[in-house]
Amino acid sequence: MPTLYVENVPKELYEALRKRARNQRRSIAAEVLSLLEDSIPTEKELRARRKLYKKLEKLRAMPSPGLEPFPSTEEMLREDRDR
Repeated sequence: MPTLYVENVPKELYEALRKRARNQRRSIAAEVLSLLEDSIPTEKELRARRKLYKKLEKLRAMPSPGLEPFPSTEEMLREDRDR
């Protein structure tokens, strides 16, 4: 597994990261990995997103099931009174 070293981290950022790791009950390294996983999509994730986007495009292109406009309030009241 590759190793990542980061130098010259601003003290304020490091302290915020340390506090966040402590609150999550993780090491700083584990917290950094978690943040990277949440922030940077892998190629597999990008493929899944593209696939989902294509499905959404197909759904948007489909005609609406109710092509007729909804009845007005007055029409619904008249229909209800006629019952």
